[in-house]
Amino acid sequence: MPNETGRPAEFAPEFITVETDGASRRIAVRVREGAGPPVVWLGGFRSDMGATKAMAVDAWAESAGRKLVRFDYSGHGASDGAFADGTISAWLADAEAVIAIYAAQGPIMIGSSMGGWIACLAARNRRRRGEPPPAGLVLIAPALDFTESLMWDRFPPQVRETLLRDRVWYRPTDYAPVPDPITLDLIEDGRRHRMLDGPIDLGCPVHILQGMEDPDVPHAHAIRLLDRLPKAGAVLTLIADGDHRLSRSQDIRRLVAAVAEMG
Repeated sequence: MPNETGRPAEFAPEFITVETDGASRRIAVRVREGAGPPVVWLGGFRSDMGATKAMAVDAWAESAGRKLVRFDYSGHGASDGAFADGTISAWLADAEAVIAIYAAQGPIMIGSSMGGWIACLAARNRRRRGEPPPAGLVLIAPALDFTESLMWDRFPPQVRETLLRDRVWYRPTDYAPVPDPITLDLIEDGRRHRMLDGPIDLGCPVHILQGMEDPDVPHAHAIRLLDRLPKAGAVLTLIADGDHRLSRSQDIRRLVAAVAEMG
């Protein structure tokens, strides 16, 4: 039954507390219990766990009897915090705390756009800590290193000057009614987490879904990631007429099939 936003009705979230740098915040989580490897949804920049693809995956999980974990990063959706205070480090900490509590054993991570970067970072950190790898990653237009290669490197001189002077620039966006606050903290912190400068071995299968009409994350970016992954278990599906959202019915079917194939 749709609610007043036009989205399907949601069950109430639960909250966990995440602490970083001496500060704590409540992170909203929704868990659909089920069988099989737990599936974890990691959303994109300024997206929340009620977005179209997240809800489509939730509908699949309900019909398939699968466990699904969705959450909102700090400054997103129902979680605490201001979006402008967010960084890749903070959002990665949110994701890792949720996974540790709800999906510690062999999760399948679905990362959309920025969530693709977060998923890869979380998988790499598991490997570095000697923890079991994820069962697999499904990445939708994965925006690894986007703060540098898709933002800073593309910003004209006047935008860089604004960021260096004011530490924030408000970027118009088609995805929200108000501009995105892009902060210098976000850019500088992103440099600590760059992945595309060398090999990326996450210890699990990776399936990338990428639209070739994506204006935000060009398909060359996905190919660059593919080139850095081990060849075994790496798959790239290019969708010639696909945009950044990849939320059409045919795109959702590809997404669900890729997740189901992971286990």
